[in-house]
Amino acid sequence: MTPTPSPDLYPPLVRIVDDEESVRRSASFTLRVAGFNAVTYESARDFLDRDDLRHPGCVVLDVRMPGMSGLELQQEMLRRGIDLPILFLTGHGDVGMAVSALKLGADDFCEKPIEPAKLREAVKKMTERNIAERRHAIRVEAVREKYEKLTDREKEILRRVALDQMNKQIAIDLDIQEHTVKIHRSNACKKLEVRSALEIHHFLAEIGVLP
Repeated sequence: MTPTPSPDLYPPLVRIVDDEESVRRSASFTLRVAGFNAVTYESARDFLDRDDLRHPGCVVLDVRMPGMSGLELQQEMLRRGIDLPILFLTGHGDVGMAVSALKLGADDFCEKPIEPAKLREAVKKMTERNIAERRHAIRVEAVREKYEKLTDREKEILRRVALDQMNKQIAIDLDIQEHTVKIHRSNACKKLEVRSALEIHHFLAEIGVLP
């Protein structure tokens, strides 16, 4: 699994993907004046081939483009696990396509011609969310790395503790001494830097170990 790139090392970037040069120029100007870093791509393939995905941010994406459409690019991004939020740009007759895109996970859509205020606000929200999500992903990766260093027995005992089982019951279920349970539990808690059963529950829930 590829580690999540730190948003503190890579400044946010707004990608504008549209086959119309006038739209690319107008949108990038609006965003740069507002203080955003913006880069433009004339096609979906151009974006896939050249973009540096280490930078957090978002994608401002035209629905209709020759070759790979905006909807097809959205599906390809989902397939590749690209986490960038999407704001779709639509023509007057493309609202139905935009609704389909929203159902697949796009954040919003703007009808052309683009309203500068709506574009700035949408980009700001999406970029902030993407940065927050990447920071959370990094934190979860660090937590999971600690968890994977536990022994299988320590993992099993912590899972049972998180599910509110007492040491005595765990010992009976695993056919070991209660003192042994306490030792494994203590060692595991030290490795994970947690103390209470509630902290253990939160730890395991964050990395998806608990249902």
